[in-house]
Amino acid sequence: MEIQRQYVDSHGQSEVAFAFSHFLGFELLPRLKGIARQRLYLRRFTRNNATHPTYLALAELGKAIKTIFLCRYLHEEALRREIHEGLNVVENWNSANDFIFYGERGEFTTNQVDDQELGVLALHLLQICLVYVNTLFIQEVLDESAWRNRMTAEDWRGLTPLIYHHVNPYGRIELDMGTRLPLAA
Repeated sequence: MEIQRQYVDSHGQSEVAFAFSHFLGFELLPRLKGIARQRLYLRRFTRNNATHPTYLALAELGKAIKTIFLCRYLHEEALRREIHEGLNVVENWNSANDFIFYGERGEFTTNQVDDQELGVLALHLLQICLVYVNTLFIQEVLDESAWRNRMTAEDWRGLTPLIYHHVNPYGRIELDMGTRLPLAA
């Protein structure tokens, strides 16, 4: 997968992060809640303190890239809307993770690396199963022309297998390994 853009909340950005994303060839697109507190670095860059020269160089480059981004962010409503929509996808995914990884409120309560790894692997397995089954359900519905023809461009953009409201994670689950779900693969 080739990453072109990375959407983050305000806390996911820094001048150095802007520089690294620039070097790695993708755009860092934060949703800035405190836009009035953001600083545009349009004058000559100076050395404020003596730290590692590589860090200073990255910070200075990041200031320039962040300034360009801030100007675009303030000028382009479409960019602000894109960032908001991109973050909604991420927040939906995090919400699904909290839902399916419900033990201990989705938090790791151990400092044992083996137990943490087992929890992450179990979460990944649940994620994969959820997306796979939902994809099969969606394909089955859209295979019917009546449903497919009702889809608008906005419907297609909003279509996602990251839904979980039809899942009951509580209670007893009967698993019959000899029977398959009646879905077309």
